[in-house]
Order: sequence, then C-alpha cells, then structure tokens
Amino acid sequence: MSRTPSNMLALGTFAPEFYLKDTNSDNSYFSFSDIKGEKGTLVMFICNHCPFVHHVIDEVIRIANDYRIQGLGVAAISSNDVVNYKEDSPDLMTEFAFENNFEFPYLYDETQQVAKAYNAACTPDFFLFDKQDKLVYRGQLDDSRPGNGIPLSGNDLRGAIDGVIYNRIINPNQKPSLGCNIKWK
Repeated sequence: MSRTPSNMLALGTFAPEFYLKDTNSDNSYFSFSDIKGEKGTLVMFICNHCPFVHHVIDEVIRIANDYRIQGLGVAAISSNDVVNYKEDSPDLMTEFAFENNFEFPYLYDETQQVAKAYNAACTPDFFLFDKQDKLVYRGQLDDSRPGNGIPLSGNDLRGAIDGVIYNRIINPNQKPSLGCNIKWK
C-alpha cells in the first residue's frame, strides 16, 4: 500500500468547475455549481479499492450526513485509471456507493482533468470551500491511519467544516491527507 500525501493546493484557490457523470444515479451529470452548498462545499477524491478509503469511509459518511442538512454540499470523485485498475470502474463505483449508503454524488473523472485541476494526489483527499467557493481547508480527515491504533474522529475535517458553517476562523496550518496515490493513466 503506497503512502502518498496531499499536494496541499493553495488556500484561497477558487473551486475548479467540473461536469462529471454520477455513478450513484441514473446517468445524471453534476457540476461544482450543482453540488454547491448554501454554506460551503466538500469535494473529496476517493476510490473503491484503497485501504485508506476503506479505513475512513464510515466517518466520511457520518460527516456528509451530519453536515449536508446544515448547508454543506458534498460530492466524491474517483479519478483512477480504470483500464489498469478495474476495481475502480464506474459499475463498481455504483456498487460501492450503494453498499456504503452514499447520499451524495459519486462522480467519475474519466479524463483525470478534474483531479489535475484540484491538484489531487491521493485517496482520500479532501477539499473544503466556503460559500464564496474559496478553498479554506485541504488535508486529512484526522490522525487515524490503517494500523496506527488511533481511533477515527474526523476532527480535522469536522473542525474546518464547523468553521465554514458557523463562520469561525479556520487554522491555516493543516496536515496533508495520506493515502494511495491516484492511479494516473
């Protein structure tokens, strides 16, 4: 299992727009504008097979469910090369979303242009934007990693989301996420 950190896109960067197919619905497409929340928007890069994603997925679902009702838009994107990593194919993305009860879009970035626009490097990789679509947080969910014995809390990401929802200062000293590298073509 590779251990790739986030690239840490510059804070204040405006959310790159996209238009991607949702594997969690009947051939719908979503743009950033479509998933944008009233108070902010969380875009996360994940995939089906990564052990780091499997480690955090339950907490990711809890966070999405906790904050969507408070005005946070949420979407997940998979940008992996499905020719060489068939376990990340759109059909299996649909299964993964169903098995994990996703109530948000799970988008397929076939060209990998969206991952490049966000400077995404790993799965999971989290990008939180405020209501003006400016990046206010990028980095880890929390300090838990597969096998390190630290329980999942989501405290880093939750703290940043609370900052967006409740108009609080978000600490600019943020730790990168760590996970499997995005599987580039």
